[in-house]
Amino acid sequence: MDALTLLHQRSSIGKLAGPAPSREQLDGLYRAALRAPDHKGLTPWRFIEFSGAGIDRLGELFAEAEYQANPHIDDATLDAVRKKPKRAPLIIAVIAKVTPDQPKVPPVEQVLSAGCAAHAILLAAQAMGLGAMWRTGSFAFDRTVRRGLGLGEHDELVGFLYLGQPGGRLPTPPRRDPADFVERWD
Repeated sequence: MDALTLLHQRSSIGKLAGPAPSREQLDGLYRAALRAPDHKGLTPWRFIEFSGAGIDRLGELFAEAEYQANPHIDDATLDAVRKKPKRAPLIIAVIAKVTPDQPKVPPVEQVLSAGCAAHAILLAAQAMGLGAMWRTGSFAFDRTVRRGLGLGEHDELVGFLYLGQPGGRLPTPPRRDPADFVERWD
């Protein structure tokens, strides 16, 4: 698949099955991520990989965050929260390691760089025939989750990339007209 076809056809796949990407595939995903734009060579990214028992630990962290937000929550809802990470055999948390006080590389640029790294992983996954979905939700911004993942004061959790084999029917990307999004100053 050529690069433009990949870019034009990329879509999120929410229904994922095992097996998880192989070590070789993961190496390719990370190599793609490390090519993200990186002003001043700060490498403002960090990745946490969850699989197997790590998925269960992430589910427990989500449940702890939910309980901290609502101590009166019922057990059935907590069990549903625990199962959220089980929607994929592998999850990668993408974290922007923000270095404050960079005169030529403001924090927003560092976060965008980590976002580009996440997008590169999604593109590489699709090129390999894998399914992927970028999820954020409230847990990406939760204090308990941030602390549990060891985020620093200035770090940002860009999102959770759910990865696996495409399950079910592949979605057709929506057709959009570039003219609806482009303003020209001639």
